[in-house]
Amino acid sequence: MTPFLAPELLPVIFGALMAISVLAYVILDGYDLGVGMLMPAAAHEGERDRMIASIGPFWDANETWLVLGVGLLLVAFPTAHGIILTALYLPVAFMLVGLTLRGVAFEFRAKAPNARSKTLWDGAFFAGSLIAALSQGWMVGRYILGFEESWAALGFAAMAAIGLPIAYAFLAAGWLIWRSEGELQARAVRWARLTLPPVAFGIVLISAATPLASPRIFARWFDFPNIMFLAPMPLLTVALIIGLHRLLARLPAPDDAHCRLPFLGGVGLFILAFAGMAWSFFPYVVPERLTLWQAATSPESLSLILVGALIVLPMILVYTIIVWRIFGGKAHDLRYD
Repeated sequence: MTPFLAPELLPVIFGALMAISVLAYVILDGYDLGVGMLMPAAAHEGERDRMIASIGPFWDANETWLVLGVGLLLVAFPTAHGIILTALYLPVAFMLVGLTLRGVAFEFRAKAPNARSKTLWDGAFFAGSLIAALSQGWMVGRYILGFEESWAALGFAAMAAIGLPIAYAFLAAGWLIWRSEGELQARAVRWARLTLPPVAFGIVLISAATPLASPRIFARWFDFPNIMFLAPMPLLTVALIIGLHRLLARLPAPDDAHCRLPFLGGVGLFILAFAGMAWSFFPYVVPERLTLWQAATSPESLSLILVGALIVLPMILVYTIIVWRIFGGKAHDLRYD
């Protein structure tokens, strides 16, 4: 098949599609992983039911973005897929175990014969969410420093493994402020206030470590005129964190005003952090080892795969939008048949 786009452009397109898929997964599955991790902090079973109800219509579809992102990596950049999955074999295995445990617990808690069994499945849902989030944080930390094996690199990965679940918890707290009311909403505001400072610290830590990962990234950040293009990102991040801090001090509002803003602010922080990483590592798909063009499969194969990707990705996006529109509003008590 003759490529219908310039061969040098195809890897960039697939890199962008893969980045969009990963970002969508981190945001969408991030908040429902966070809800799972917050469940032990709920006051009683009724609150846990409402927390589960808030993510029930969405969580299965959210994980579709992970499948799409990994699938694009495999078919478009097979060499990079082999390197990344080999370096991250164990955390990927733990993540899959955690996601499987979550899925089993989600279904079985709905049919639990008594409160004790339901509590056990709630614990399994929490454990699966935590395992998956910790694994993803470790993978992010290892990727940022190019899979280095030094103690400093492993220590950074450990801090990322702790930081990402906290960021997910903040995103989940924002989600619950939006999707709940009453005591649960007030509790979610307190959770958001507690998790925002460590989220801010984690952003500072990653921002400090990323330019130290390589001289190339350092130059990309601080050489002129690059610094002029990058400067808005940290400024926007600081402004967003300050705005969220002030907003949370005024919530919950009596008329439920601005209830969705903490979640949208959390999404903004994730987008800015992801944009900073993309700026730092482009055009590398494996940091400092393989560029998009070096890792890409043949232009003929990319052209064929692109047709399928341009069909599948809009379908997933449309489905996600439809589900959000149909199941919008506040979460209420679960009702089992």
